[in-house]
Amino acid sequence: MPLKTPLHQYHIDAGGKMVEFAGWEMPLTYTWISGGGGIQAEHHQVRTSGGMFDVSHMGRVRFTGRHARRLLEKLCTRRIHDMKQGQCRYSMVLNERGGIMDDVIVYRQEEDQFLLVVNASNRDKLVPHFKAVAAAGSLVVTIDDQTTSTAMVAIQGPKVMQFISSFSKEIPSLKRYTFATKNLLIMKLLVSRTGYTGEDGVEVILPASMVGMAMKLILKDIDPKSPAAIIKPAGLGARDTLRTEAAMPLYGHELGEETDPLSTGLDFAIAIDKDQDERGEPYIGMAALKKTRDAGGPKQKLIGMSLEGSKRSARQGMTISSGDLTIGTVTSGCPSPTLGYPIAMGYVDAAHSAEGMALQIDTGKGDRLDAKIVKMPFYKAPKPAA
Repeated sequence: MPLKTPLHQYHIDAGGKMVEFAGWEMPLTYTWISGGGGIQAEHHQVRTSGGMFDVSHMGRVRFTGRHARRLLEKLCTRRIHDMKQGQCRYSMVLNERGGIMDDVIVYRQEEDQFLLVVNASNRDKLVPHFKAVAAAGSLVVTIDDQTTSTAMVAIQGPKVMQFISSFSKEIPSLKRYTFATKNLLIMKLLVSRTGYTGEDGVEVILPASMVGMAMKLILKDIDPKSPAAIIKPAGLGARDTLRTEAAMPLYGHELGEETDPLSTGLDFAIAIDKDQDERGEPYIGMAALKKTRDAGGPKQKLIGMSLEGSKRSARQGMTISSGDLTIGTVTSGCPSPTLGYPIAMGYVDAAHSAEGMALQIDTGKGDRLDAKIVKMPFYKAPKPAA
């Protein structure tokens, strides 16, 4: 049986079309919210105003103890020792071969306290991995999986911060990838200015037992059924089209244990020489990355593709060609509700990854879709006010 998030009843009451995703029962879309518009209506709601996503299925793992930082230095591709309290960092966790076990967000809470947000599909393999690495290094650290005792909600969109400012002046002043701990009545909330849609907004972690009260407070002045509502619920379908437009990678699509991190274009998340820092330590998989770098770099690169003029979308697994030469594979694709035409991402041979290059995508049904390599992200939200 799939797990249920603390917001499960809310989804049912809101007309959520529930599906199984990564071992959880989650809303794909909401029938009475979209008014028949489905995923596209929820997508446009987020791009023009605000949407609320239940992301409680994401894993939340707390690290405490005098070796918590050392363990995370060994696990993560980003530098941890120079993180300040209240700062978040996007990072990756690699296997010994340099493949991506997961992409994660690291929160530095206090000197010896950190929180790691991981993908739902990877929590079951990562927690034992974390504990095994700690035990092998005789590190003094407590690893606490808090996923089922907490909830996590993402509120995203251009009007979100203005909405939040009506009851909090501190949260809208947060910089991107920072967080604050707030007391709301008897609840303690961790609020970060992060997200997975390409829009400004926040992600909130709170005790699972307090979700009902929190939802009433968040939506006390808003009727989500109203066409003019600032914030409405949005499901997994809109979350996927939003993240694709923002060119944000998804585990199982752009990322995986056989994926070379250097091919992803996420260079900011890879401190390949971290062990040369005064307090830095080599992380698992770093030796493999250095070997790839020293051999001339990755053989493939992640690209963005525009299918402007096409009525059909590329899908994961479709073959990418340049003339008669097969050069790669599609990892994600969708009709872009914002741009009005299909877009896709995929890995191609590095020699065929230049922006502007014309490509063909084999649908597997005897025909091809014309595509062009374009700069990512496909969509970029206006810069939020400071």
